Amino acid sequence: MANIQQVAKYAGVSVATVSRVLNGQDKVAVKTKLKVEEAIQHLNYEPSMLGRNLRNSESRIVLILIPTISNPFYFEIIKGIENMALSQNYNILLCETDSSPEKEDIYFDLVRKKMADGIISMDPAVNVETLKTLSEKYAIIQCSEYGGGVDIPYVTIDSEEASYRAVKHLIQMGHRRIALMNSDEKFLYARERRMGYQRALEEHGIPLNKEYIFYTKELGFEQGQQAMKKILQLKERPSAVFAVSDLLAIGALKEINAAGLRVPEDVAVVGFDKIDFSNMTNPTLTTVAQPMYKMGTIAATMLIDKIQGRHVDSVVLEHELVIRESTSG
Repeated sequence: MANIQQVAKYAGVSVATVSRVLNGQDKVAVKTKLKVEEAIQHLNYEPSMLGRNLRNSESRIVLILIPTISNPFYFEIIKGIENMALSQNYNILLCETDSSPEKEDIYFDLVRKKMADGIISMDPAVNVETLKTLSEKYAIIQCSEYGGGVDIPYVTIDSEEASYRAVKHLIQMGHRRIALMNSDEKFLYARERRMGYQRALEEHGIPLNKEYIFYTKELGFEQGQQAMKKILQLKERPSAVFAVSDLLAIGALKEINAAGLRVPEDVAVVGFDKIDFSNMTNPTLTTVAQPMYKMGTIAATMLIDKIQGRHVDSVVLEHELVIRESTSG
């Protein structure tokens, strides 16, 4: 395979001139540029991306931090990030953190050592203080999940408003005993979604019953089943459940069915995220739709802008309540 010296010799120019043409610099005369391009084509020269990236002090790799690869919520967002990154000649590296500070630190080191150009964090358990320190030197964007009060740009939806709308829908369907299936409130999104739930109850004069609020360690199908089992054992059983993720809601549907009850006649259910599976349940699941693919493309655009030294503002996207059979029969 031809090298850069052979290209320079064939074109009758210096190696530095060939390098300037390859790096897209405009200090080269048009005639000279054409001679170099002709030499590259004739010799079938392929520049070493590694060498070029080292010279430019960039890796063209961006990291995506997610807590777990098994949650389908992340699929569309990752697809959006990847498509936008590839279109701008960046590659992605998917990093499953398991919400472990030790694993996070390994990935942060890739950025510190210039083996990656920036990070899109979707891990709600990420160490926000470490992220904040990193963001002073490196490009960081928060996507979907973000730490409040930290000056790191993010793209997300208004979780409090989305939850408020979901619970308001249940109230409008005639429900007054509404359970909340929530995640750990150390996460900002969990606190916001509980606030939306409370606001809807208060606005309609429904007292908050703490017995109706259930917390789960993870946003999984099994956790939804376990929480629903407890809800069904309450003396005064709720007539509706609002779950802060579709996986929790789908677990709840399974448990309601196992108990010989019907949805929505005995218990109505609302989820959150509009993952693909939510349209495959029986009955189909009413849920809050997040524009996940768009969220991914915007996060990638924001990160690349930040890598290239441009100013970036946070973005709050629209959401939609998708009403299906689990609340309306």
